[in-house]
Formats: sequence, C-alpha cells, structure tokens
Amino acid sequence: MINKLRYGMTNTFLITGKSGYLLVDTDYAGTMSGFYSAIKQYGIKVSDISYVLATHYHPDHIGLVSELMNQGVKLLVVDTQCPHIHYSDEIFARDKRINYEPIDEAGATVISCEESRGFLKELGIHGEIISTASHSEDSVSLVLDEGVCIVGDLEPIDYLGGYERNVPLQEDWELIMSYNPKLIYYSHANEKVF
Repeated sequence: MINKLRYGMTNTFLITGKSGYLLVDTDYAGTMSGFYSAIKQYGIKVSDISYVLATHYHPDHIGLVSELMNQGVKLLVVDTQCPHIHYSDEIFARDKRINYEPIDEAGATVISCEESRGFLKELGIHGEIISTASHSEDSVSLVLDEGVCIVGDLEPIDYLGGYERNVPLQEDWELIMSYNPKLIYYSHANEKVF
C-alpha cells in the first residue's frame, strides 16, 4: 500500500512494509509540523517509519532527513548517491530562518541498485531501485512489482517529445517503461495512469 503525502511543495510517499514504512522523499527543511499532520491523517507515527529513501539530494527532497534520523528512522542510500548527500547543505545554510542539521551519513544503510530487490524484499516490499540519472547524477526511481513507479523529479513522460535530443532522459523512460508500469508518481506533477 502507498500513501501519498503532500505537506509542502513535494509529493512524498509512505510504502507499507512488513515491519514498518519506507518513506520516499521528504519536503524542504522546516516542514516537520506539516509532515506530522500528514502522517497523522493516516494514523501513522514517526516510530512506524523504518527507512527514508531520497530520490535525489536536492533541498526539496531531503529537508527532513536529519530530523527523522534523530527520531530513529534509518537512512537508505544508493551507493551512487553517496557523493551527493551534502549537495543541499550550503543552500540550507543560507536560510537563517531554518535550523537545518546536515545529514550524518555514517549511520546510513548503503546498497547498490543491484542489491535493492533483495533489501526491499526483507522489508516486505516487492520491487527495486533503479538509477534514473537524467535529472541529476544521484537520481533514482523506485519500481514496485505491482506496477507503481515513484520517479522523483524525472521529467514527465508526457513531455518527452519536447526533449528529443535528451538521450539520457529517453533512456531513463525506456528503462522505466520496460517494467510495464500502471501508475507513475511524480514529485511535482499529478500521477500518470496507464
């Protein structure tokens, strides 16, 4: 089961596992009260969330990661994302209104895309994480066997024709479509049903 949360500018998702939830993305730093309200609507507490996975490390996707880690949520990182974990630190440091704490990756669980299916299976989630690096080098998508894909900031497939010279974007969509998705969830657009 997937719960879509919207408490700021970014769609985030809670995926039900056998022993807790996997949270995919968070919003910008300073949105924790909105996050609490959003999960409360589903009867979920932060302690029910086992892991948080960022589709990429831009500020509107990882702003709450440190706060969640401080409350016991574990960070799941794909190895290709490791060099980018602190991408947003300088951006957040400029905004004195928020009290952003940089992510402490020392406690993160780091896996490769190839290891993701086995790791997710242990959580009771059937699917895998794939690299979709046309948006940013650290971008990943979550592809579930039930036909649902969470693609973060990947440019929507409906606009693909406008990017005919963007080979990496076309390759990302070819890869995603090879899984025969029924539903695509975006971070900043309405979902696409096939």
